[in-house]
Amino acid sequence: MVIVLAGASGLLGTALKSALRQDGHELRVLVRRDPRTAEEVRWWPGERDLAPEAMSGVDAVVNLSGASIGGRRWTAGYKREVLDSRLGATNALVDAILAAGEAAPTTLLSASAVGYYGDTGDEIVDESYPAGNGFLAGVCRQWEAAAARADGPARVLVLRSGLVLSRRGGLLGRLRPLVKAGLGGKLGSGQQYQTWIALPDHVAATRFLLAAGVRGAVNLTGPTPVRQKEFVAEMGRILHRPTLLPAPAFALRLALGDIADEGVLVGQRAVPAVLETAGFRFAYPTLSAALTWALE
Repeated sequence: MVIVLAGASGLLGTALKSALRQDGHELRVLVRRDPRTAEEVRWWPGERDLAPEAMSGVDAVVNLSGASIGGRRWTAGYKREVLDSRLGATNALVDAILAAGEAAPTTLLSASAVGYYGDTGDEIVDESYPAGNGFLAGVCRQWEAAAARADGPARVLVLRSGLVLSRRGGLLGRLRPLVKAGLGGKLGSGQQYQTWIALPDHVAATRFLLAAGVRGAVNLTGPTPVRQKEFVAEMGRILHRPTLLPAPAFALRLALGDIADEGVLVGQRAVPAVLETAGFRFAYPTLSAALTWALE
């Protein structure tokens, strides 16, 4: 397949790019600088600028672009950057797909997040669950609506990812030093659900969906979400460290701002119903297996 990849420099994009090359696919990697290799194509997503020719002869587009949700404190300016980075990139890709006419790719996989559902408490949610409230849910709704404009000419899938567990960077990159220092513990009540997926399973699921006869929303999450206090306790068990120092909700709000009430103190008990029905099998189906891979 010929695949356009946007967001190739991030945690997910770097891993997926390597896997797609190993699979033998031809890549067109979108970059916001002068191209350095034959596979790179320059674009300006903030200005919705991508030449339709970039889509000519392409089979599929994978869109992983967007500023990090946890990259900085949530000021009004950074919230705007989080939203604009997603809408600009997605609209630029969809505009190019629609402008390419009969030469357009037939598949678009576009990133989203389980934050779409808002805070779901203890309720188990699959892809049919409605959108929730709050900033993150609003971002995801607009993000997915931008991708849906390509539905018809292309088979559109929106990938609602949980927390991705990796050996480098991401959530564990921030938590590992704290837990190893004996400073880990539950966040707030610790009762909120944490939806996670191991990086190799996220990459494998994306590759699977490129060829599967699936469209619409797909939860890219492990099949066994756990409460946050269980998550950090399992980290402590694997790293042989105590996890007895809780972080009170008020302290998290002071330290993190709005993200505390949307990305830390609440959660989603989201399950990958569409993936499992389509026949995907996880290499790391339990938190213990995923953390053991990532931490050891």
